[in-house]
Amino acid sequence: MKRRKRCVSALDLFAGIGGSSHGARLAGVQVKAAVDVWNLARDTYVDNHPGVHFFGGKCEYLSAAKVRRDIGAIDLIIASPECTSHTCAKGSARRSEASRRTAFEVVRFARKLKPRWIIVENVVHMRSWTRYRTWIAALERLGYKVREQVLNAAEFGVPQSRRRLFVICDLGTMPPEVMPTCHQKRRAASIIHHDGFRFSPLWTRGRAAPTIERAERAISAVGDNKPFLLVYYGSDAAGGWQRLEAPLRTITTLDRFALVRPNKHGHEMRMLQIPELKRAMGFPNSYVLRHGTRRDRIKLLGNAVCPPVMRAVVRTLTATKS
Repeated sequence: MKRRKRCVSALDLFAGIGGSSHGARLAGVQVKAAVDVWNLARDTYVDNHPGVHFFGGKCEYLSAAKVRRDIGAIDLIIASPECTSHTCAKGSARRSEASRRTAFEVVRFARKLKPRWIIVENVVHMRSWTRYRTWIAALERLGYKVREQVLNAAEFGVPQSRRRLFVICDLGTMPPEVMPTCHQKRRAASIIHHDGFRFSPLWTRGRAAPTIERAERAISAVGDNKPFLLVYYGSDAAGGWQRLEAPLRTITTLDRFALVRPNKHGHEMRMLQIPELKRAMGFPNSYVLRHGTRRDRIKLLGNAVCPPVMRAVVRTLTATKS
């Protein structure tokens, strides 16, 4: 008689709204517990993962021994430590070393829980942190073989160009390279809802001059009869707009995308809405986002992990069971 495979179990640190947990579940993993400090993230996580033990509060104050007592042994730690003091989006603002040090919580939990595998997701700029190599060495001293890989969500069926660093660890062998699962990139047009959202005239009193300038550059490039997206915030060598035929540019914690389309009077515009941004992150329509203000929910999404990417990483890593 064939023995059933034991289910891989996981702990999700800095879990946010559960993008990593959702991806891991799609890969066949049982997520036993999650940790996050933000109440809105906790409430959203619990809505979508009701059977998971949720530890509220900072990882730094949570006893790894208590987690072990409460949930038992685990095979995998997934973690997305704080990224705001790594990301280039912070510009010249002062960085918080305390925020960056949250990555060492992964080492602390790994030392106590001894999982076979670890996956850490963060912004690509984490690699420029002065203690990044020290952190990698700490994982290696625990016996982990470590692969560092930058993955673009657009290569995993997500209609968004979103590059993130994945630090992938295995106690048994060097983790294999994670390969793209989608060679035909999905367009931003695929996330657009065509009914139900209000537009306002593009050329209207009070519209900011930079917005009009972006729109005029786009219309000059695509013509009068095609819709396009305006892109707000961040340095932009592309003129402040993008075509709908390309994947959406990176979703951040700010409201930065507006849809502009022609109408019989000229052009009209509206900001992209939560259901559209949710799809652009790779979450299913059934994923519930009902807590907080619109701004809160955009921040929750901008901090999230794209589930299809995490699914691919988990599947690749846990296939090495020897």
